[in-house]
Amino acid sequence: MYTPAAFRDTDPASLRRHLLAARLAILVTQDKGDLQATHLPLLIEDSGPHGTLLGHLARANDQWKILAQGGSALVIFPGEDAYVSPSAYAAKAEHGKVVPTWNYTAVHAWAKPEVFDDAARLLGVVQGLTERHEAGQAQPWAVGDAPAGYIAGMLKAIVGVQLVIERIEGKRKLSQNRAQLDIDGVRQRLADSADPRDRALAAFM
Repeated sequence: MYTPAAFRDTDPASLRRHLLAARLAILVTQDKGDLQATHLPLLIEDSGPHGTLLGHLARANDQWKILAQGGSALVIFPGEDAYVSPSAYAAKAEHGKVVPTWNYTAVHAWAKPEVFDDAARLLGVVQGLTERHEAGQAQPWAVGDAPAGYIAGMLKAIVGVQLVIERIEGKRKLSQNRAQLDIDGVRQRLADSADPRDRALAAFM
């Protein structure tokens, strides 16, 4: 990931917060020059040099076969993003030498993959993902709410994925390369936007 020094995030706590906040990651692999990508939710554990990711793919998704060959996988965790208009800069009125850009946050993780289909281990991953994402529901659904035979059948239709992170890079492109008046202008413009995505990026700034 192209990351100028001003935008680089190397703080482990910040990187972990980003991983936890990203509800849907993008798993990218390469096989004989062909790139494949799957969008999937992941659990984050504290094992390994930078943490370990756990999730599952549909057995019908051939990407798990690529993971089973070893090698490396790239996992992308998108964050907040917003278009930045030149009119948000104080510098526009001063000299006009401004152009549009895009502010955003992202984390890329390179990981060593392992696939598994042990039913008990798969069930643990499914339960962990369910508990995490049902936590905010008024009446959280639990895996045990479904018939055991049905869950057993569903587990046969998926393959577990473990991804031990070997290298991780974070990027926080938040106008840090601009003068403070320009940063303030961007933040205020985005905070006043009708688009909730813009307001989320402003809050992050």
